[in-house]
Amino acid sequence: MTASQQPVQKKKVSFSNLLLGAGLNMCEVSTLGQPLEVVKTTMAANRNATFMQAIKHVWSRGGVFGFYQGLIPWAWIEASTKGAVLLFVSSEVENRLRSVGFSNFSSGILGGVSGGVVQAYATMGFCTCMKTVEITRQKTVASGVAPQSSWSVFKTIYKNEGIRGINKGVNAVAIRQMTNWGSRFGFSRLVEQGIRNVTGKTNPEDKLTAIEKITASAIGGGISAWNQPIEVIRVEMQSKKSDPNRPKNLTVGTTFKYIYNTNGLKGLYRGVTPRIGLGVWQTVFMVGFGDMARDFVGKLTGENPVAKH
Repeated sequence: MTASQQPVQKKKVSFSNLLLGAGLNMCEVSTLGQPLEVVKTTMAANRNATFMQAIKHVWSRGGVFGFYQGLIPWAWIEASTKGAVLLFVSSEVENRLRSVGFSNFSSGILGGVSGGVVQAYATMGFCTCMKTVEITRQKTVASGVAPQSSWSVFKTIYKNEGIRGINKGVNAVAIRQMTNWGSRFGFSRLVEQGIRNVTGKTNPEDKLTAIEKITASAIGGGISAWNQPIEVIRVEMQSKKSDPNRPKNLTVGTTFKYIYNTNGLKGLYRGVTPRIGLGVWQTVFMVGFGDMARDFVGKLTGENPVAKH
């Protein structure tokens, strides 16, 4: 019986697996993840800056600590919650679609899309917005008055603009996440199937090696960078960078038009290099290190945590 003919068996999502996912996400973002995120956001907000100019700009905002702007608490809140949401929703949708005859490729895409959308609206909206605010807001000391703390900025935005203010750009985040995870899951599944065909691992129980899984996930992650324009749009909608020419009450459409008119097609792809680097780091960390962590947790608890790569 071939892999496509095998009955679909839903894998158990355990509590230990959710804790493992949160822990891995926290470690990933606290190492190279946030510095790459900061550089990517800086380039998207300052679209005339080169990669090296963006690094110098970030360094000027606090040295090494400048690369960790927005880490505490926003990136930590996001990292500790988004994995559980993505895992639950994408696993449920993917397994249900496969059970009614969808291919691994199509069910992977639709599972990723569904997980990404729910992830954006449930956990990532205000975290992504506040990270961008922290990275792009003015922090220089004026007249001896220290800049507001991150929490004070959050309270000010909430007081003046309410829920919409702290979730500014959430629709762009949702579009980014659905296209992100749709691409990652779908193309990762496609590459995995190709690897299985080449290596003869046609039985679903045949495990791919760490290198094979990292390769499949890295290709899927790299391809997902095609949606960089929506990431630049998201940053512009959430940015606190002073720009008198920026239109009021931005939507995804008006922001796209503004960026294209001022910076052209090239402006819509600013920050794609550090974003690809971020995707590679996330892949190596979550798949490579994740496998070792999953094996450890499996031996410790007697459970076999689900790998969602």
